[in-house]
Amino acid sequence: MDNVFKGQVILVTGGTKGIGKAIADKFSDQGAQVVVAARMAPEDLSKEHHFIASDLSGAEGAERVAKEILERYGRIDIIVNNAGANLSPGGGFSALSDEHWYRDWELNFLSVVRINKALLPTMIEQQKGVIINLSTGAAKQPIWEMTMSYSSAKAALNAYSKALASEVGSHGIRVNVVSPGVVKTPLMLEFIENIANASSVTVQNAFETVLDKVGVPLGRMAEPEEVAALVVFLASPEAKYLTGGNYAVDGGASPTV
Repeated sequence: MDNVFKGQVILVTGGTKGIGKAIADKFSDQGAQVVVAARMAPEDLSKEHHFIASDLSGAEGAERVAKEILERYGRIDIIVNNAGANLSPGGGFSALSDEHWYRDWELNFLSVVRINKALLPTMIEQQKGVIINLSTGAAKQPIWEMTMSYSSAKAALNAYSKALASEVGSHGIRVNVVSPGVVKTPLMLEFIENIANASSVTVQNAFETVLDKVGVPLGRMAEPEEVAALVVFLASPEAKYLTGGNYAVDGGASPTV
């Protein structure tokens, strides 16, 4: 698929590290003009990417990103809503305050709704576009000790994405979900270290606990590039009849077919 995205404008939220960076870099390699949005620019930000500083957990952030993209490029071809994180403490319902719930839902669900709402009118005018929302296997297989509020927000994202795919399909716009499992990102490694510190065990033991809890037949974390490969495929003309789907990249962790 060399240069299949040449001339296209692609937004990747949370595109400065982890899965988002792998996605942004892969689209750039295929000739796209990639816009990345995040709160802060990293020191190793690719010169090929157009960076927009924005906190997407608030309404103003989405408006700022959309305005800058449309003023500079006048179009948007692909939106990859990757920004998200499990921000709340473990421990189940009693450990979660209203603020924890609000924060997880703002970042993991409402940020996606807002970005799409701001840019979809342009896609509808173009009569084409692709939206890929990054969810998680924990939306279908929540772990009460670790992901209660995060899982609920991502489950809402899955339902929203299916509904949106049905709404905008007649305008030539495809909407799909990619649901990674355990991926070797800085946030995941920090998450595992926090578990190790809280439980007074080694990082390796904490890693094994997470894998056992999730259940990964392949016995390892995914690399960010493995998630990026699926995202780029779903955005490509090779996937032009795929919409409304939810595709797992989880090493076989999902317990159902």
